[in-house]
Amino acid sequence: MGRLVGFYPGSFDPLTNGHLDVIERACKLVDTLVVAVGINAGKKTPLFAHDDRLAILDQVLGPVGKRTDTEFKIVDFSGLMVTAAREHGARLIIRGLRDTTDYNYEMQMVGMNAQMAPDLQTVFLPSSPPVRHISATLVRQIAEMGGDISAFVPQIVLKALKSK
Repeated sequence: MGRLVGFYPGSFDPLTNGHLDVIERACKLVDTLVVAVGINAGKKTPLFAHDDRLAILDQVLGPVGKRTDTEFKIVDFSGLMVTAAREHGARLIIRGLRDTTDYNYEMQMVGMNAQMAPDLQTVFLPSSPPVRHISATLVRQIAEMGGDISAFVPQIVLKALKSK
């Protein structure tokens, strides 16, 4: 039997402890996790450049992969997420849920994706209570205003932010 591949898309701007929570738990479900950084030209100025986000993910996920015996592929994508998931051999799309707002949005997305790609299944992983409140958007706003984001992101994100 082949290895089960999951696809976890996001902007990861910045990578948060909430993202890591979902990634850690996804490792229990799949053999390979494709962490896909979306390229969205219409989005406001990012906190981190696209290549910086890829590098941060690579540094953070190396030790996670060794500890969990999970293979990681860090990729970028533009266009339809289901197309990118298929291109990387994924059978599962991994999505994190923090609250009912996320749930309502994600359920719409699942319906649309199911029509376009019935061969892909979406798995929702509810955020663990200690990180449920963390939103990359809010973390980005706090960082842009000079606030302390150390409770919300891995140490490497703080280092990268200081070196900007």
